Amino acid sequence: MAAQKINEGLEHLAKAEKYLKTGFLKWKPDYDSAASEYGKAAVAFKNAKQFEQAKDACLWEAVAHENNRALFHAAKAYEQAGMMLKEMQKLPEAAQLIEKASMMYLENGTPDTAAMALERAGKLIENVDPEKAVQLYQQTANVFENEERLRQAVELLGKASRLLVRGRRFDEAALSIQKEKNIYKEIENYPTCYKKTIAQVLVHLHRNDYVAAERCVRESYSIPGFNGSEDCAALEQLLEGYDQQDQDQVSDVCNSPLFKYMDNDYAKLGLSLVVPGGGIKKKSPATPQAKPDGVTATTADEEGDEYSGGLC
Repeated sequence: MAAQKINEGLEHLAKAEKYLKTGFLKWKPDYDSAASEYGKAAVAFKNAKQFEQAKDACLWEAVAHENNRALFHAAKAYEQAGMMLKEMQKLPEAAQLIEKASMMYLENGTPDTAAMALERAGKLIENVDPEKAVQLYQQTANVFENEERLRQAVELLGKASRLLVRGRRFDEAALSIQKEKNIYKEIENYPTCYKKTIAQVLVHLHRNDYVAAERCVRESYSIPGFNGSEDCAALEQLLEGYDQQDQDQVSDVCNSPLFKYMDNDYAKLGLSLVVPGGGIKKKSPATPQAKPDGVTATTADEEGDEYSGGLC
């Protein structure tokens, strides 16, 4: 079966080459027919699991479409070539081709398809090259934002923020979360703004920037419903504990359900938060020591009685 499909693919490649040839009576290559044959060859090679040959056929198809000024179809072929590279576990190269396809979609005036391609590329390399994945997610968010599709934009920004936190790139994460928060505020999703404020504060404290964390909470008072919410009360308690270097109070807040059931990356930030200097532990009240029989404990008042009448 595989051999049959490979032969079928080779036949389509031969036909494509004929369509590209010129002669005395044929001055211009037939790019459209050649692209069609390359596409059929790619499918045949893919079915035979010959992914390297399928990838090459897709690339030739893309070039033929480009020469025919059919940008959308060229982008589709580049994207398919990327998927063949994915099958070969060449993920960075796959993402590169899919990103190229997305740029062509944009040039063709199909931003939705471009955004979906960019997101797909980001998912491919999230575990291999998180830095590149962040860039791709941010590009996708920009495309959606330009199209005024803010809910989709903020979802992609959220993916970028979590990857930045996971990579402990806290300065960039703080800026990314602020962008999320601004969009949620714009679409009047205020409860999510509260959660983003918690995420911001945790990031700032991991940056050892108490001032930025406090300012973050203070600025959030302008968000409807924040002041008086459980999120606000928890953050005030967290900042108080952090400022007083009270590790127990900080840990109590970060172990509360409000913090523990956030996105995993932010929950981990809470659980690993340590106050400056290692913090102090709450001490249990000291138990008075027993006195020997017949000896009465002297109080501060009794000590003062010697001079209660003034000096003689």
